[in-house]
Amino acid sequence: MTSPAAASLTRADGSPLRVLVVDDEVNIAELLTMALRYEGWEISTAHTGRDAVATAKDVRPDAIVLDWMLPDFDGLEVMRRVRQQQPDVPVLFLTARDSVEDRVAGLTAGGDDYVTKPFSLEEVVARLRGQLRRSGATQRRENPVLAVGDLTLDEESHEVVRAGEEISLTATEFELLRFLMRNPRRVLSKAQILDRVWNYDFGGQANVVELYISYLRKKIDAGREPMIHTMRGAGYVLKAAD
Repeated sequence: MTSPAAASLTRADGSPLRVLVVDDEVNIAELLTMALRYEGWEISTAHTGRDAVATAKDVRPDAIVLDWMLPDFDGLEVMRRVRQQQPDVPVLFLTARDSVEDRVAGLTAGGDDYVTKPFSLEEVVARLRGQLRRSGATQRRENPVLAVGDLTLDEESHEVVRAGEEISLTATEFELLRFLMRNPRRVLSKAQILDRVWNYDFGGQANVVELYISYLRKKIDAGREPMIHTMRGAGYVLKAAD
């Protein structure tokens, strides 16, 4: 099971870190986006080199996850153009190239790190966290408590309270609720939940998600206005009760 750090990294002013994800494979970009949003960061995406350069100029990211091979020009050129505006922005390359020469070329050109495809989301997150700490753009979030409506979750003490009543959760229930609370009002598919909470790909295991959603509902929503909602054919969403 994934065990995210208890406290999120933020910008020095306390606002969310901004990460730009660049990959021409939309499904990979979406998976990375979900994993990084789970860290509490603001994510922008681009699928071509030109879009990446334009987006970077607009959002001024704190770090970039950058595919080496793009349909118009390669990641090295993207990095070169972005760093004309932001000389120190950390860059984590994603590459299918596994030769020593290619790795050295990327790092020599100024890339801060690389991950070889296929990769694990946990490895990308861990390396990116390390880059962001080293860059000096971050600080620990002082308040580890997530709050949605009258529901609170303390990421350090693992205490969960709704309307003043403490709720006891298993470790898996806690991770599932944390994922939902870090993405309030966002519809999360069964595949996304499986990948983030159970750390394996979607494939015949949807019943596990349904089962644990039912467990959570009995503890979070029992006798109260429901917060966990099923979006038929799409997934689940948590939002404050009306």
